[in-house]
Amino acid sequence: MILIDTASLIVGYLLGSIPFGLILTRLAGTQDLRSIGSGNIGATNVLRTGRKGLAAATLLGDALKGTAAVLIAASLGGPEAAMLAALGAFLGHLFPVWLKFKGGKGVAVYIGVLLGLFWPGAIVFCVLWLATALTARYSSLSALVAAFITPIFLWWFGHLALASLFAILTLLLVWMHSENIKRLMAGTEGKIGEKK
Repeated sequence: MILIDTASLIVGYLLGSIPFGLILTRLAGTQDLRSIGSGNIGATNVLRTGRKGLAAATLLGDALKGTAAVLIAASLGGPEAAMLAALGAFLGHLFPVWLKFKGGKGVAVYIGVLLGLFWPGAIVFCVLWLATALTARYSSLSALVAAFITPIFLWWFGHLALASLFAILTLLLVWMHSENIKRLMAGTEGKIGEKK
């Protein structure tokens, strides 16, 4: 079991470290994603290129790599392996070895691993994100609100192990958004659809 758990963590990390935003924007011939907007490799920064289709594809790719990691691990080692794969995928996205450990902020992967582990939680996350985005128009704030509520939702419905995992992922997500939080507090955070 230790071998499967370790393999799940490693495979999760490797899948999570695939930088879809960077790959897709390069294939599309846009400038290096890390040199525009926030410099982030995620879907929100891809949207700043003005390429909505690429942003959607990045979001989908980043989410599905998390889902794939979870489902592969679950089929081989059960729920514990799936949770380790989720952690690995999230860490791989945040700290990809291929990009000198400078990756994305993890929102799409968070959704993807949640989808693989407990799909109603992913729906709740997306509804919360969308509701916040429609009212506030800040992607970062939307992610933070949804991520804050997700572990509480999981705990409320008796999924204590998942709630613990997502509490850890939420703390990492908040940490990755520390600059966004500063800008939100200063009133200088860019809104959804704005180019930086």
